[in-house]
Amino acid sequence: MASLDRVKVLVLGDSGVGKSSLVHLLCQNQVLGNPSWTVGCSVDVRVHDYKEGTPEEKTYYIELWDVGGSVGSASSVKSTRTVFYNSVNGIILVHDLTNKKSSQNLYRWSLEVLNRDSMPTGVLVMNGDYDQEKFADNQIPLLVIGTKLDQIHETKRHEVLTRTAFLAEDFNAEEINLDCTNPRYLAAGSSNAVKLSRFFDKIPGFPDRKRLLGGTFKNLHYD
Repeated sequence: MASLDRVKVLVLGDSGVGKSSLVHLLCQNQVLGNPSWTVGCSVDVRVHDYKEGTPEEKTYYIELWDVGGSVGSASSVKSTRTVFYNSVNGIILVHDLTNKKSSQNLYRWSLEVLNRDSMPTGVLVMNGDYDQEKFADNQIPLLVIGTKLDQIHETKRHEVLTRTAFLAEDFNAEEINLDCTNPRYLAAGSSNAVKLSRFFDKIPGFPDRKRLLGGTFKNLHYD
């Protein structure tokens, strides 16, 4: 197989929200049969056709970096995680739709990456208030994904999805809500699949991305 450019996407969120199951579904198009806790970081690869069907079409490897841990970790653990935060081209923020705290913690996860040099430690979201200025200069593409949609009762679903819509708006990102045990949520041609492709198209296609992210596209051969 010919060498292809690769781009790096972080997959961030609290332990137990389903990041490993999501990454497996995105890369293998299969349900992960026996999920386990991620220690450190796990990387899987997805092939993406950038701007498919246009003269600019090009195939990339999308590396999905599933980062383990918790935003409540000790500073030494946070410092260790920063080694995964270099040369980032995109971020997928994952939260459990049945766990409101995991949704609120996405602000802290994203700021841990964007402000990795200063490493904020305090609670960044209180009583639902959020300072959008903290993300005003961010130019890294973001996508918000809510998991465990199947576990929300129909009578509560509208309330939960309305709340998470505001979450995605804060990040100026599209959102996808799904059940990682059901591949149909990412079926070809579905609205979720379109959003996912649109997010991946932003990663290699953003102007001056090498300069903005302090990294470079790397050429990698996968056997």
